[in-house]
Amino acid sequence: MKDYIKRLLIAGGLALCVSLLFLGGKTIKAETFNITNETTHWIWPADGVITDTFGTRNGKHKGIDIAADSGTPIYAVDQGTITKSYYSGSYGHVIFVKHKNGTETIYAHLQERLGEEGDEVEQGEVIGKMGSTGNSSGVHLHFEIHKHEWTYEKENALDPFLAFGPESLGDSVEVFGREDSAVNIRTAAVLNEFGSRGQNYDHESEEDENNSAKKTEEHESITHIVQSGETLWDISVQYKMDVISIQEANKLDSDHIEPEQSLIIPDIDPDKVYLVKRGDTLSSIAEEKNLTVQELKDLNMLNDDTIQINERIMISN
Repeated sequence: MKDYIKRLLIAGGLALCVSLLFLGGKTIKAETFNITNETTHWIWPADGVITDTFGTRNGKHKGIDIAADSGTPIYAVDQGTITKSYYSGSYGHVIFVKHKNGTETIYAHLQERLGEEGDEVEQGEVIGKMGSTGNSSGVHLHFEIHKHEWTYEKENALDPFLAFGPESLGDSVEVFGREDSAVNIRTAAVLNEFGSRGQNYDHESEEDENNSAKKTEEHESITHIVQSGETLWDISVQYKMDVISIQEANKLDSDHIEPEQSLIIPDIDPDKVYLVKRGDTLSSIAEEKNLTVQELKDLNMLNDDTIQINERIMISN
């Protein structure tokens, strides 16, 4: 009798284990989310060069950075709804878009936001302009993808390269360059309708691109739009420029500035400041300026070797 009861208990235990394994398998399967399959039709959020990747900065960088000229259009990677559109000290001007596949994408450090919370956006619609607002050291787009939704801890963050492909640091990307993108096969007439908020964008010709690069090398002055909470000191630090030079360029009698005010950032002194160009590294700049990489880091208070296109690097005190 005891052996019979023992066999029953063993059989019951085995049945319970099998049931738990079966239920666990179903649960895991239900929670499976393949970002690659869900985003084959997505487009890149901006034209430019990848200057930082997911997981850098001791794992704290939860997105990718794409650098280009100030004002470069920022596109919605897929249709969706704008869930947030605001300015913060870290993200600067930022827009959040929720998509039908359950993901939420983040577009940060914008010069300007072209969408409001609750707006419906189409894939390829211009929702902002590239800038360097918030905690940013140069003009670029910081782009994130989150499964379900963004949270403060960013535990739902996904590597954008899983969505767009195996790109790497220094690679150039094009908004409408993905062969499997649904937008890429639309007619030119439809593409010209993107940016329904009045911000249409035509890709530069090779001649225009060369002219743009030439202007960058000539270190032309740029315009900075004052953000809420910014001071002239903050702006001078960002552009490696003394406060007095900015005041003189804008004919300011005091250091008082207002949000949304346009400030001209004067030409930089090439003997003191270097404007980062495409393909530059700290090592190449140090070699060109007869400095060491550590000297450049010390001059610019850099913790790592990451630099952005159009970033101003101090090369002399």
